[in-house]
Amino acid sequence: MGIATKGRTEAGILVFVVFLLGVLLGGVGTHLWGARVWGQTAAAPTIKRVPGQFMGVMTQRLQLTPDQQKQFESMLDDTHTRLTNLYNPVDQERDQIRAANRAHMRSILTPDQQIQFDQVLKELGPPQNTYH
Repeated sequence: MGIATKGRTEAGILVFVVFLLGVLLGGVGTHLWGARVWGQTAAAPTIKRVPGQFMGVMTQRLQLTPDQQKQFESMLDDTHTRLTNLYNPVDQERDQIRAANRAHMRSILTPDQQIQFDQVLKELGPPQNTYH
């Protein structure tokens, strides 16, 4: 093996070792950074959207004055009314579509299956609105 070939082999090994160290250090660095930065975000408490809880959270966190609370509540009531008025026609049409679909499903079932079908629907409860 000549000197030039030996030098190329050593250079190739050196490049590979440097690349491997870069990958390892990059992986460790990403892990440590993620645990420190993203880990805090994942562990941070979340505010659940529970009806009526919004005002309590806003009042506490923003330290709203009583006047600000009244203004917030007024805006929330107005928004709720507007959204209800917006969705009412859609809700009625949605309910008609669901009723027609269930009637069609029942029409292809035997009488025994219809009883089970009705029981399953009862157990599932009313459909949830997923858009508001």
